[in-house]
Amino acid sequence: MHPVHLASIDLNLLVVFDALLAEGSVTRAAARVGLSQSAMSHALGRLRALIDDPVLVRTPRGMIPTPRAQELIGPIRAALAQIEATVAHSPRFDPATARRSFAVATVDYVELILLPRLVQKLFSDAPFVDLIARPYDGEMWSSMETGKVDLAIGLLPTVPAGFYRQRLIEEHYMCVVRKNHPVVGSKLTLKSYTSLPHALISPRGDGGGRVDEVLAERGLSRRVALQIPHFLVAAHIVAQTDLVLTVPARIARVFAEMEALRIMKPPVELGGFSLDQVWHERQAKDPAHIWLRGIFAEIARDS
Repeated sequence: MHPVHLASIDLNLLVVFDALLAEGSVTRAAARVGLSQSAMSHALGRLRALIDDPVLVRTPRGMIPTPRAQELIGPIRAALAQIEATVAHSPRFDPATARRSFAVATVDYVELILLPRLVQKLFSDAPFVDLIARPYDGEMWSSMETGKVDLAIGLLPTVPAGFYRQRLIEEHYMCVVRKNHPVVGSKLTLKSYTSLPHALISPRGDGGGRVDEVLAERGLSRRVALQIPHFLVAAHIVAQTDLVLTVPARIARVFAEMEALRIMKPPVELGGFSLDQVWHERQAKDPAHIWLRGIFAEIARDS
């Protein structure tokens, strides 16, 4: 392979390279950068000649990057991000006039606790900024690397290299039961807690959780009479039955405002958990992202 001199490199090919690896398709990559399919195919040919590598190869699972392409994409994306930040005409972000959208990968907890106040904040401070909430999926990290997703917020104990994190919320657990429950008085005892039927919110349907681990350590167990994937439906059902529901404390407060429920302290120490917001390094210094992260941190402090 002949040495490549910087003067011979068309920097547009690096943009093409980024789009091809992000999309895994010549057609989608062409649409992403505003080229025709034939122009993108021609650019791919020039790119292959430049780095002396096929870049993308066809397999039964579709087009996949070569090892050489995977080796290059990280440094090239970092270089593109640096160039973009260096030549940006306006480093300021004015929420009052900005017209853009943010995509946030998150979970039900965040949607219930933070999003209502975030939307209120957007209406008052950033009336033309839109929010897209997306569930976690297997593409979340790569979507953040390519800018398709701006933030991830949730229970994220580990993050890949190249990502930043900020602690938003420290949470603990409480129980809710319906008002006028025939068994539960002013205090939820361990005996009633283990003898009464429970509801369990399990978004992935895999069951179990912190409560069952703590009870098992004491040689105890509970009966989960209802397992359900959604928070709001669980609150509605518990308000009309004798089920006990153990949830994060902030969720319990929301439920008690919505339904005829009482908040009770669990009879065993269940510990807690933390929620973080996570973003990719390419967006770390972007004024719009800094503003969005600041809004989430402000709302979380007051939640």
